[in-house]
Amino acid sequence: MKGYGVNDGQMEMSLVYGGIVDEASGSGPDSPIRRFTSGATRDTDGGKYDYGGFLSALVLKRFAEYMHKHRLQKDGELRSADNWKKGIPVEAYRESMLRHVMDVWLHLEGNDFEAREDLEECLCALFFNVQGLLYETLMAPVEVDL
Repeated sequence: MKGYGVNDGQMEMSLVYGGIVDEASGSGPDSPIRRFTSGATRDTDGGKYDYGGFLSALVLKRFAEYMHKHRLQKDGELRSADNWKKGIPVEAYRESMLRHVMDVWLHLEGNDFEAREDLEECLCALFFNVQGLLYETLMAPVEVDL
């Protein structure tokens, strides 16, 4: 078991791995809890999103590298990391996405020399456009018929 503690005035950091003693009912039949060997309790993780399983740290790191590289604008200014959240027209995402799909396709068919960028850059650009298009879709106002 690891936790935070003080050792001769120095901060000591440690982590808890595993250590589930049991999963039992908490205060009611609908509130199961996990009891850890440390004595700590938590509700179960059943029904919660498994972001660690759905996402890849390696892919997100590469995407962050791509995004950081493209923060520098042609005028020399550094745009904020979340600049894209200010709103980019769907048409701009669509056109850019299609250009990058073509580049990925060229790579996958062995025509790397015809693509504008290497495969990783193309995939990151595609990921950006898909994310941006999904963001705009999620942020779109919901139309209600009265």
